Amino acid sequence: MVERSTAVSIRDVAERAGVALGTVSNVLNRPQKVAEPTRKRVLDAIDELGFVRNDAARQLRAGLSRTLGLIVLDVANPFFTDVSRGVEDRAAEEGLSVLLGNSDESESRESAHLDLFEQQRVRGLLISPLGDVSARLGRLRRRGTPIVLVDRPAGDNPYSSVWVDDVAGGRMATEHLLQTGRRRIAFVGGPATIRQVADRRIGAEQAVGGSGAALEIIETDGLIVETGRKIGHELVARRPQDRPDAIFAANDMVAIGLMQSLALLEHRLVPDEIAMIGYDDIDFAAASVIPLSSIRQPSELIGRTAVELMLRELDAIESGVEVDHEQVVFQPELVIRASTDASAESADTAR
Repeated sequence: MVERSTAVSIRDVAERAGVALGTVSNVLNRPQKVAEPTRKRVLDAIDELGFVRNDAARQLRAGLSRTLGLIVLDVANPFFTDVSRGVEDRAAEEGLSVLLGNSDESESRESAHLDLFEQQRVRGLLISPLGDVSARLGRLRRRGTPIVLVDRPAGDNPYSSVWVDDVAGGRMATEHLLQTGRRRIAFVGGPATIRQVADRRIGAEQAVGGSGAALEIIETDGLIVETGRKIGHELVARRPQDRPDAIFAANDMVAIGLMQSLALLEHRLVPDEIAMIGYDDIDFAAASVIPLSSIRQPSELIGRTAVELMLRELDAIESGVEVDHEQVVFQPELVIRASTDASAESADTAR
């Protein structure tokens, strides 16, 4: 009797069952080709020896993997943390694992992750791209690796994608500020090369156009709390009449940093003098000292949907049928809190 602590090979199973190696392989992979008495003898030997098939090795020999690659813009941003959780949860339901790469809004890091995932021969790639990586993605696709864009529309590119209509979200945020009577609005966020930031800015410009209000663009080099805090200090240093009376921050992290400068310590500018709204509706938004109005995105659902699209592509590829690339777009939701409406301080108002 072979001890279970000893690695049992397919050869051990063949010897115990008194059959050829090929017969054991057929029982494991093509059982319909093996006569029932022989198949039962092999399965009994597997049970007696405690044999466990090495799926990892089998998949490697077949050129397949049970791993998906995921590249996000900033894993420190709770939005992308939630997206990643949705990806991992849905992948786990299918027995797939996920390799996470954080580009940290750096094109060089993004390229390094693409190199690694290509070398690892991941089964599929989910990516929220920073720059123009169409050439790299095209190479992966030609080698048989399906691509799904996350939080980014595919446009004319031959990929499936899932995203939120950020132009509509930017318009919604700015229209809300205008409805509160604000007329000197600042859009804070960047860099503009990030597609999501550019789309939210376009939405803001659309909302302001023809309203008689002014829109000041304050472009930043990042989307983190420290960036917002720095811009907030600069705004505090301005004369009151030169400050905006409303701020649309490109994401909640920037908005929280702004809040730390504008609404805490000796400065109590939000919401009376300056109304503020963010984007993403992360958990911290509702927990701020002054609860933050925000544009809500279904972050975990975005991640789960990205895996659903990937599974459909993989099924099509393995079935030898033409892949039907799908585009899924979610609509954002306005969540009003005390940073734009003091009366909303005790409860969220979603529209």
